[in-house]
This record gives sequence, C-alpha cells and structure tokens, in this order.
Amino acid sequence: MAALLCFTSFAQAQNDDDEIQVITDEGALDVMDVPVGMMLEVDSLLNLYNARNYLQEENCNYRDENPDFPRETYIERLQRIPSIMEMPYNEVVQKFIDRYATRLRRSVGYMLGASNFYMPIFEQALETYNLPLELKYLPVIESALSPKATSRVGAAGLWQFMLATGKQYGLEVTSLVDERRDPIKSSDAAARYLRDLFRIYHDWSLVIAAYNCGPENINKAIHRAGGEKDYWAIYKYLPRETQGYVPAFIAANYIMTYYCDHNICPMRTTLPAKTDTLMVDRDVHFRQIAAVTGIDIEELRTLNPQYRRDIVNGNTKPSILRLPQNYINAFIDNEDSIYSYEPDRWLTKRAEVEVTANDIAAAPVSQRASHSRKPAVTSKRGKHGKHAREGRRDRRGRGRGQSVTVKQGQTLSEIARRNHTTVDKIRKLNGIKGSNIRAGKKLKVK
Repeated sequence: MAALLCFTSFAQAQNDDDEIQVITDEGALDVMDVPVGMMLEVDSLLNLYNARNYLQEENCNYRDENPDFPRETYIERLQRIPSIMEMPYNEVVQKFIDRYATRLRRSVGYMLGASNFYMPIFEQALETYNLPLELKYLPVIESALSPKATSRVGAAGLWQFMLATGKQYGLEVTSLVDERRDPIKSSDAAARYLRDLFRIYHDWSLVIAAYNCGPENINKAIHRAGGEKDYWAIYKYLPRETQGYVPAFIAANYIMTYYCDHNICPMRTTLPAKTDTLMVDRDVHFRQIAAVTGIDIEELRTLNPQYRRDIVNGNTKPSILRLPQNYINAFIDNEDSIYSYEPDRWLTKRAEVEVTANDIAAAPVSQRASHSRKPAVTSKRGKHGKHAREGRRDRRGRGRGQSVTVKQGQTLSEIARRNHTTVDKIRKLNGIKGSNIRAGKKLKVK
C-alpha cells in the first residue's frame, strides 16, 4: 500500500535545510519538517571527543559523486534489507535517500564510523526486549549519533527523549544529572518504550510515528482517517515532522546499508580502550578526578555524558562513574586524595552558614541609639494608650540596662525573658530568695 502513495513532482526547499516540499497529484503543496538528526552540522559532530580521537578520514578511492539509479533499483535494494519491518519505496522515501546521499554525505561517513561506538549498545537493548534490530537506526535520524544532541523542543540524547517520557521510563533528570544522555540507560528506556508502543498498535510504522509525535497525535490521525490503522493511510493527518519521519527512517536503513553504492566513504574507527564502572558514594568533581589520576577531562565527559555539571552526585545516592579500564585502579588507589583535592574550589555548596540576628540588644551602641530615636505610634486614650506608654517605659529601662518596675501580674520569668537575662541573675542582683514579687517594686535587671 505504501508504494502506491503518489506525488507528481517533488521540490526541495531552496533556502531552508529543515524542510522538504512536496507537490501532490492534486497540486497541493505539502511541507515536511526534517528530523533533528538530519540538521546537525557535520563539523559539530566531528568535534565530539570520540570523533576527534578515534575517527579518521579514510581514503576509499571513491569518486565523490552520487550516481543515478532507476527507481526499480531502490525498490529491489529496500526489499533485500533483512528486516521484519516494512521498507516500502515511494517518492518521499527517495527524496530522503537523495538528501543522505548528497548534502549529508560527510555526516553519513561520520555516522558509519561512530556506529562502532553505539550500535552494539543499541542492538543489545533491542535484543533484550526481542525487538527488530533495524530499529537501531532510529538514533541516526533522531540525533545523528550525537549523545549531546538537543532539539528545539527540549528532547535530549541519542534517542531524543522528552523530559516527561524519559522520567516515565525511569531516566533521572535533575540539575546535576540527565540520564537521557546516558547511552546505555537511554537505549534500555527506548527499547521498553518501543515495546510498549507495539503492544498498542501492532504495526511498526505506526510505532515509529508514535515515537516521534506521541500516541495522542497518532490516535487523532487514525480517528480523522476513519479508523484506518496504516501509516500511509493516515499520512496527511500527521504533524509535519512525522510525515517525514517514517520515510527518513527507511532512508537511514537504506543509506547505512548501501553507502558503498553511493560512493560514501565511512570514517575509519580506532576503538577506545575498554571501560568499566565503579560506584561513587560521595560528591566528586571531574576536575578532582582528572587532576589526581591524569585522565583527560574531555574523555571523562564523553564516558559520563549524563552528568550535566561535571559533578558525580554520590551524596544523593551511590552513582555510577565510567572510566577506561586502565584508570579504574588509579581511582581506587587514590580515592582519598581525589576527594580531598581542592573540594572548596570544585564543590562549592555550603553545608552550614551563620545567621546574624537583627536584635537591638545585640547591636552596637550607635545602632541601639538610632533604634531608640524611632518615633512610637500610641493611642492617647483607653487601655491601648496605657499599654503603649508602659511599653515605652519598659524599652527605655532595657536600653539603660538598670532596673524595671514590676507591673501587676508579672513574674520573674516574664521579666527575665523581656530583658534578655535569667531569673537567677535577677535574684542575685536584688537579693530575692523565692519567686514572690509585688507590683510597683523596682528590680535591677542588669
């Protein structure tokens, strides 16, 4: 059914790399957004640590041009891909293949090299949940295999998880940690999400579309299409990016399989040293680890992309730190030195601070005088005026620190509390043995 979707002409947007324009048989203009992974600049990809250190340009002796093939060749090649998922051909798929084979040639070369870092992780996660292994090419269109990729709407990591979906599948996101950028944890979460979507739709094209725009948009498109549950039948009711998403996925599978036929030269990969993990139960900064063990801090960041501020937050809970195997023992043997290396510089959160009380009695004499000169608002009549006058007399007595007059009903403890002293001190100053005092008596309080 997919191959029957017809377009009489197909035009590339002239100046906008993030759109593809399609003219349908009816003469209508259909505009599709290009997935994030097809918009990332190759220079930014090649500046990633793994690319700089473990990928090298290869001389394949290819002519740097994209040959023409008849449509029958593309149809036949797509059908030869070992896949349980549909890989149909139409002009939309063709146009995405053309983009990969022309303006994105260098990006494809990078992704072919970088696939040696990430494809084993993707395949393991997909195999764990018995999912089609061709889904490993979803991150090609999602992020161009860049764990640092972030979309304009906030999706992050190789699998481009939105915040809510990531948390739903157990990916922790805080000010210090973003596990959407962790290749292993995010791959496991993506596999579980894809499995759950398949349980809903039982159709892999709809699953891929739902991965891009969410089940709510797919359900609305199905409803508008009169209950049709075929991607190409609901195609025109989908968001712009999702219209191009499944064709882009098919094109990614094609180009990652038949790159040689399009004279695309993969970058040569030198695999980094094997890595291992250890648990950290105290906060530690990457700078502390790098200074003591000698590891390149950029390598630390590449191996631990989930830590957003270069801080492993072991104080919150035991946290994973990934290191090259040859640095594991260096960390264990020097653990105390690592934690004690300039902690005040790199771990700046204070555990305790002093508070200075805003209290007249505790203030310097000059400040107390200025306070005492502040006018008091009093009532001239009634008991409120009386209390206000007594309050002024009481404050004046405290300011001199000499004596106060006992008012009816007052106790020693109340007088002590009002004058910032103790009952024992008042007793000693006034020769009082018990607790009985009479109204009108003057008591020394200082």
